[in-house]
Amino acid sequence: MTFDPFLSLIVPAYNEAQSIRATLADFQAYLDTQPWDYQIIVSADGNDGTREIVAELARQDPRLGVLGSPERGGKGRGIRLAMSHCRGRIIGFADADNKTPIEELDRILPCFDEGYDVVIGSRGQADSRIERYQPLHRRIGSRGFWIVRNLIVGLWGIRDSQCGFKFFRAAVARDLFSRQRIDGYMFDVEILHLAQRAGYRLKEVGVRWRDDGDSRLDLFTGNLRNVLDLFRIRFGNWRRARRPVALAVTPEPVRKVA
Repeated sequence: MTFDPFLSLIVPAYNEAQSIRATLADFQAYLDTQPWDYQIIVSADGNDGTREIVAELARQDPRLGVLGSPERGGKGRGIRLAMSHCRGRIIGFADADNKTPIEELDRILPCFDEGYDVVIGSRGQADSRIERYQPLHRRIGSRGFWIVRNLIVGLWGIRDSQCGFKFFRAAVARDLFSRQRIDGYMFDVEILHLAQRAGYRLKEVGVRWRDDGDSRLDLFTGNLRNVLDLFRIRFGNWRRARRPVALAVTPEPVRKVA
């Protein structure tokens, strides 16, 4: 029997041992109500036991898988490596800090029936709902980033490139991530830049979002690296991608939901 999920959900994580059980429980409580199969792949870097927690859960639930390493490889790299293990017809990712409730998939998935290839959650639409705002200095920084991003890369039509809630048709995801090279936070910009250049139909959908106050970005060195990555995206100065790694737990066939 072949495992043929409708949705493959990647959960990038870095030292999320305190929250990963609750996040996965929220995700599965919603996904278990859907009339289709799914798989969840946690791409976890760090040394706080996150991978071990997910591996333990996966031994009881074959729809879960986990990969990663003690070293911090970057969010972009983690999603890129997980992509080769995805089997779903729709592939996407949602952050382990659960800033966008998984129920917002109800707003994302119908867009694929409308013919879109890439559907991204956004905090910048008229119908977006911010339940807990970032601190003021980060909101000002986000506005400045939007201007710099557009001046360098040119994504003027996209209000929010950084919301960690993005979904793709499987063939489109494999194409984009096979060409994606940025390991850090600017991988979102790179993916959207590649999608626009390839002519894929993209839709930005307002979603609920809540800040958790746990930013991992250093304001100086992190932003300097981000600007350098934006220039790499703009001028295509990309290095060779690393080889994929094996899943610690490989999903097995599951029963179709009635």
